[in-house]
Formats: sequence, C-alpha cells, structure tokens
Amino acid sequence: MDAHQATCVAIGGRAVLIEGAPGSGKSSLALALIDRGAVLVGDDGVLIEPRGDRLFARPHPNTRGLIEVRNVGLLPFPVCEEAPVALVIVLDPAAPRFVEACESATRSKIELPLLRLSPDGSVQPLKAELALDRYGLV
Repeated sequence: MDAHQATCVAIGGRAVLIEGAPGSGKSSLALALIDRGAVLVGDDGVLIEPRGDRLFARPHPNTRGLIEVRNVGLLPFPVCEEAPVALVIVLDPAAPRFVEACESATRSKIELPLLRLSPDGSVQPLKAELALDRYGLV
C-alpha cells in the first residue's frame, strides 16, 4: 500500500482522486461533492493499493475522517473505508476548454482515466460528477 498525495471522495461507491498544486482547491471541491452526497475517503493524502487491474483508495490513518475547511479548520466527517478508484481529476488552471476524450494516468502501475478541470467555478462539483459518469471506470 502506497501513500498518495491527493484528496479523495467516493461517489456511488467509486473513488475520485482529486489532485493539484497546494492551494488549488482540492479540499474545497471535495467539500462541495460531500455536500452533494459524496463520502470522504481522505483529504490531502490517501493510501492506494493495486488489486488485480483495479486501484483501491483508503483513508490515511494520520488524517482519517478529517478535512481541512479553509478559514474554519480541520473538521471531522464520515469516512468511506475503501473504494475502487474510477477517475483522477487534476485541478489545473490551464485545463482545456473542450475535450473529446480524457487523458490517462498511471498510479501504482494501474492505468486510470484522468480529466483536468479548471480550479475556478461554482459548477465544479457538477463537472466532477459528469466526468465520473462519462469517463470513470465502472
């Protein structure tokens, strides 16, 4: 099992890894997704483990059940103990406006679909859910 620098939520039992530079809004996107029904796997660090052709994400024991809410502090949230990773979202100010297909990324020797999202915008959580529906592994 490897430690991985990302925030992660589970939506409908499928994990979404949210990656990006420090301060890019990973925790904010996770919080918005949690408000829409997602469950926290881990904030700013998760454990990932390949099993067969899938990658599974688990909470990191040092931060299990905590999410940083900027300007408020570290707050406790319910946790999903494990979920298969279905999509990697990278918060990227240079994200393309239009894509015909998602990119791919390798994490712990497992290939995953990757989509870049602009870190700005109030519809980010909806875009993340749509990306999971369109590109995420089932």
